Amino acid sequence: MYIHLLHLGRISYAEGLAIQQRVIAARKQNLIGDTLLLLEHPPVLTLGRNAHRANVIVSDEFLRQRGIEIHEINRGGDVTYHGPGQLVGYPIVDLRGDWPGKKGPHLGPVDYVRLVEEALIRACGDFGVMAQRIKGSTGVWTIPGGSIQEKKIAAIGVHVSQGVTSHGFALNVTTDLRDFGWIVPCGIADRGVTSLELEADPARQPTFENAMNATARNFGRVFERQMLWCESLEELLHPKEGEVKA
Repeated sequence: MYIHLLHLGRISYAEGLAIQQRVIAARKQNLIGDTLLLLEHPPVLTLGRNAHRANVIVSDEFLRQRGIEIHEINRGGDVTYHGPGQLVGYPIVDLRGDWPGKKGPHLGPVDYVRLVEEALIRACGDFGVMAQRIKGSTGVWTIPGGSIQEKKIAAIGVHVSQGVTSHGFALNVTTDLRDFGWIVPCGIADRGVTSLELEADPARQPTFENAMNATARNFGRVFERQMLWCESLEELLHPKEGEVKA
């Protein structure tokens, strides 16, 4: 069993949405197998289904002057920032497949999110960063030392339609954390954000590429699938006869 893996590079949020829609449509028609898209976005703010516009704390004029777009989307969660140095992952998988922990005809959305969190926790561990879940707060958080409070290192927001997932996660690798000052991240005002770069063991400093590889590797381990690299979107959507689909 496989998960197809495609690295799209740095693309606009609008282009990322358009690619997602093409991949989702193909997955729903069973034309392709389960897929993980990995990419970066230029600076952008996204508002999920439960978002409060007041959690964007800079003015529209401030955003316009800097060319920062706001997108209202159908994922769960509140407001999120995406930008350079942040690894964004869009898993497009059919929850009716044979997944670890599946108890009924499909893997429940909450159980699915727990698996995504686990993959990211393990990826952080590859760089010496101890991470955890916090009950009631979806995402991945650092484990504080002493009196230092935990900080969010990865955000998660998903959507499920006809059993197929979209949207996904954002892992801060070398992200400029000052940009999070434009928002109340995920609507949580009493905890900060951090990155792999700031938290990693000095002997295991991350680059975007090795963080991407660690995330893909651990995603495959947690979801119990082999990760199969694709060279291009067209190769993914139009596999040659005899190539692996599922």
